[in-house]
Amino acid sequence: MGAIHVTMGEKIYEVEQGTSVQSFIAKEFPDKKYNYMLAMKGAKLCELCAPIDQDCELALLGKDTVMGSDTYKRSLTLIMLKAFSDVLKDDPNHTIKVMYSMGHGYYCELVSDKTKTDAALLAAVKARMQQLIDADLCITKESVSTEEAIRRCKANGLVGKEKLFKYRRVSKTNLYNLDGYEDYFYGYMAASTGYISCFDLVAYDEGFVLMAPSKSSPDKLSEFVPQEKLFTVLKTSDDWGTMLGVNHVGDLNDEITSGGINELMLVQEALQEKQIAHIADMIQEGDKKIVLIAGPSSSGKTTFSHRLSVQLRAHGLRPYPLALDNYFVDREFTPRDEDGNFDFECLEAMDLALFRSDMAKLLAGEEINLPTFNFQLGKKEYKGKKLKLNDGDVLVAEGIHALNPQMTVGLPDDSKFKIYISALTQLNVDEHNRIPTTDGRLIRRIVRDARTRGHNAQATIAMWPSVRRGEEKYIFPFQEEADVMFNSALIYELSVIKQYAEPLLFAVPKDSFEYYEAKRLLKFLDYFLGVEVTNIAKNSIIREFVGGGCFDL
Repeated sequence: MGAIHVTMGEKIYEVEQGTSVQSFIAKEFPDKKYNYMLAMKGAKLCELCAPIDQDCELALLGKDTVMGSDTYKRSLTLIMLKAFSDVLKDDPNHTIKVMYSMGHGYYCELVSDKTKTDAALLAAVKARMQQLIDADLCITKESVSTEEAIRRCKANGLVGKEKLFKYRRVSKTNLYNLDGYEDYFYGYMAASTGYISCFDLVAYDEGFVLMAPSKSSPDKLSEFVPQEKLFTVLKTSDDWGTMLGVNHVGDLNDEITSGGINELMLVQEALQEKQIAHIADMIQEGDKKIVLIAGPSSSGKTTFSHRLSVQLRAHGLRPYPLALDNYFVDREFTPRDEDGNFDFECLEAMDLALFRSDMAKLLAGEEINLPTFNFQLGKKEYKGKKLKLNDGDVLVAEGIHALNPQMTVGLPDDSKFKIYISALTQLNVDEHNRIPTTDGRLIRRIVRDARTRGHNAQATIAMWPSVRRGEEKYIFPFQEEADVMFNSALIYELSVIKQYAEPLLFAVPKDSFEYYEAKRLLKFLDYFLGVEVTNIAKNSIIREFVGGGCFDL
C-alpha cells in the first residue's frame, strides 16, 4: 500500500494507506491518544478503528463533545455489563436493566433470583470494571444478519433486543464484543476500554447509579446528588409502562401490530389526566393563589397549563393563565451573552421588580394592569387588560424561570404552588439502550417549529445546543424546588410523531454539520412502527406539537 494524505486544519500528514484512525492518533498525538472518541473522516462520522484508505480531511471528536460523551457512556455501559457477567458467572440468568438517566449517568437495576444488590457486589463489579479498563481491551464490532442477531439475543435472554430486531428493516446488525461478552448498542463505541478515564457505581434505591463524567469535565466525576422528586416521577412512569406491558420499543411495536394500540393510548391519556386531577386537588386543598409552572423546551407546558386549568374549573376554581414572557425587560435592557447576542434565557432578561410587585398586589387583593410583551418592538405594552384575584381565583403562571426562587422573593410560600414539567421518556430501546429524554424533546421541537414558526429541522438542530445550555443553567437546578413534578412523555408518542419528523429530517442538507444529528434521529425513529394520528385525544399533550388539538390558537 502507498502513502496517502490526511489534512487537519492547516497541516497535512502523510500516512500509510489502511492505517486506522486510532493508530494515526497514537503516532501523531501520543499525549492525547485517549482524548478522542470518534472522528469525522471527510463527510463521514466513524469509529477510531476505521481505516484511512484515501486522501481525506480528518476531524477528531473528543469526550467534551456531545457525540464523544455519548460514546463514552455507551462504552462504559458495555464494560459494566461485561463486569457483571464476569462477577456473576455462577448466576448466568441474571439481567441488568439500564433504566433512566440520573445526572450524567444511568440508574440501573439487577434482576436475579439468586443475587442481591449490595455494597459487596458493587465493589466487586467496580473492581472488575477497573481491571477491564486497565487492560485496555479492544472493543470489536461484527456485522451479522438481523436473523442471526435475533438468534443470539434470544440465546442470551435479551427479550427486548429480540423484539426490537424483529421489526428492523435492514438486513445487517452490528454487534459489539468485549472479551467474549456480546451485545447490541444504539450508536458508536470507543476503540478500547482504555478510553474510560473515570466512573463509579453508587448504590441507590433498589439498584445503583452508573456514574460518568460530564462533557464539560470529561476526566472528573461530579458528586452524586440524589434527586428524589425526579426519581419518584421516573419510577412512577416505569410502573405505568409495566402496567401497560410496554417497557421497550419492541413491546410498543407488538401493541401496534396486534391492534392494541388504541386502548393503550386511551389508558396512557387517562393516567395523565388522573395525575393532573390530583394536582388540582392539591392546589384546592392548599388554598393556593399562584401556580408556577416551569420546564425545559418542548415539555408541553402550554397544553399542561390548559388541562390543569380545566381541572381547576372542575374543582370550582377560576384559573387565570399568565405567560411569564410578558414580563421580559424592554429589549434595550436585555443582557447579552458572550457572543454579543441578546440572552433571552437568563434571569436578568425578566423584569423581576415588576413581576414581584404585581404578584404582591394580587395577593393583597389589589387590581393590576397586565403587560403584554410586543416581541416585534421589544417592549411591554398595556392594552387595558386588568386582573384582580377574588375568592376562588387562581393565577396559573408559566415560564422557564417560574421555579427560580428569585422570581417570587417576598411572596409568602403558602400562597405558591410550584410544578415542574418535563418529557421524561419511560420507554427504552431495549434492556441496555436508553432513549435520551433530550431526543424526545428535540424531535417534538423540530415538528412544532416547522408547523408554527416556519423553521426547518436544520435550524432547530443548530440552535438546540444553546437551548440545552440555557436549560442546564436556568431550569434544571431548580427542578427539585417543585411541589410536584409532572411527566408529559407519552409512551406511544414517538410512533405518532415519526411521520411528521422524518420528512423534515430527510430535508437537512448532507453538506451541513446538522446532517449527522438528523441522520442519527432518522435511524432512531426507524425502530418505531407508525401510528395513525386521528385517534389521539384532542387535548393530548402530543397535539401541541403535531397540531389538531383543542387548545391550538
